[in-house]
Amino acid sequence: MPALRSSLAVATRLGAALWMAVGSLPALAIERVELRLPFVDVGFSVKVSELSNPQALLSGTSDLADLDRATNGAIGRQLSQVFQTPLPISKAAFEQSAESPLMDQALLVLSSFGALDGLQTRTLTGPELAAAINRAAAGGQLTILSLLQALPGTTARVDLGRVVYLMNRNVRQRQRSEQLLNTLPAAGADPNLSNPGALAVQRSQVSLSVAHRPAPLQLVLIQPTARANGRLVVISHGLWDGPESFEGWARHLASHGYTVVLPLHPGSDRDQQRAMLSGEAPPPSPAELRLRPLDVSAMLDAAQSGRLAQLAGVKADAVVVIGHSWGAITALQLGGGQASAAQLKRRCPNVNDADRTLSWVLQCNFTSAVNDAALTDDRVKAVAAVSPPISLLFDPQAAAQLQARTLLVAGSRDWVVPPDPEALVPFAATPPLGHRLVLAKGGDHFNLRAPAKQTSAPLSPLLLAWVNGAYAAGSQVGPGPAAPSLLPPQGWGSPEMVLVDVTPAQAAAVR
Repeated sequence: MPALRSSLAVATRLGAALWMAVGSLPALAIERVELRLPFVDVGFSVKVSELSNPQALLSGTSDLADLDRATNGAIGRQLSQVFQTPLPISKAAFEQSAESPLMDQALLVLSSFGALDGLQTRTLTGPELAAAINRAAAGGQLTILSLLQALPGTTARVDLGRVVYLMNRNVRQRQRSEQLLNTLPAAGADPNLSNPGALAVQRSQVSLSVAHRPAPLQLVLIQPTARANGRLVVISHGLWDGPESFEGWARHLASHGYTVVLPLHPGSDRDQQRAMLSGEAPPPSPAELRLRPLDVSAMLDAAQSGRLAQLAGVKADAVVVIGHSWGAITALQLGGGQASAAQLKRRCPNVNDADRTLSWVLQCNFTSAVNDAALTDDRVKAVAAVSPPISLLFDPQAAAQLQARTLLVAGSRDWVVPPDPEALVPFAATPPLGHRLVLAKGGDHFNLRAPAKQTSAPLSPLLLAWVNGAYAAGSQVGPGPAAPSLLPPQGWGSPEMVLVDVTPAQAAAVR
């Protein structure tokens, strides 16, 4: 727990401030920004309104203008970069309701900078906060400047050099993936995979008593109303998320015959986030690294023993597990991924590590829990890990230990789990055993998901093709030098987003 308390100190403070700071009631917007500049001991105070036009701000005779001229315009370029660069947040989220992920994205992007402070706090509801952040994105993009203009308070403090450094580091961590996306062919789309299937779908929710949780485990079940094929898929959500963010994938799979179970992991779901930000609970415990895969295994045990009447007739001895973010870690653990503390102990203390990402906050918290994290479940035959934060948690040789065929999916604009260090580098060290890596052009940490109310999702055809291939492979589904491909040569692409297949050699070759 101390590791995550330390790592999330800035994130929690910013999140709590934002959670309580913005309401629909009238409030004075932040008027001034105190700038801390690189190599200068003196701070500078500027009006927020002046940051809309840094060129005009620096054309006068102020000390800040003099410093800009002395640095050949470097200060002005940094001001424009920090305050006016669109933040890497899904544009589609601006068009959604207060239930959209935009609020979470804004909280995380501010937390990742670790250099903004001075927000006024007061109690408000989540929808009020979401409305304020949507106001900041009213122009079709979200910037630090537009956020400051929407948030109440008096003065915000910004470490300009630190924010520039973090922005540039994140860009570097996505460059190799962009190169591959610009040179490799996009997968074609097949309506048989991208369109919903012919089967009607029903949703239900059940409670399951489990030995490792004090309260019953909540499960969302999405399955065909008739003619189900008896095959099971499990979807594990990420940190501070829930099944509802992935019911689009589930409905797509169910319409093609599959039964899908989405467990709610109680120690790291949205309720836990709200409790943490309001001061009612600590950050997620490292023990959740072990408890989450136990949630899935306990559900499979119950299905096999007949304790889940809703899954009668569904085979639970061979399943596919799909996970997003922390859920991807859960899926990989179940598929045989052996976590190691070696890199965590060596690299976590270095806050200036060139590969450090926002996901390290989560991964570094697991150092004390790694020894209990080996929870392979032989019933898991294939895994799809979307936006997986794995660069530290799993050593490169961990891929050789996987018993489940694995598909990695990474978005080119994912600043939480940047694709280069978190997907390309691990995949480049993967032996040729039939595992796959797919890059999504324009994908970020949120727009690859599939909320229940979303009519389509870019990854639905890919995931359906992977699940189809896993079950069609039968006894040959496991990793191996001669393992058959689980994806067809074409057809698993998306009509909405460019998806590219990357080989280990291609991942290793790009520099």
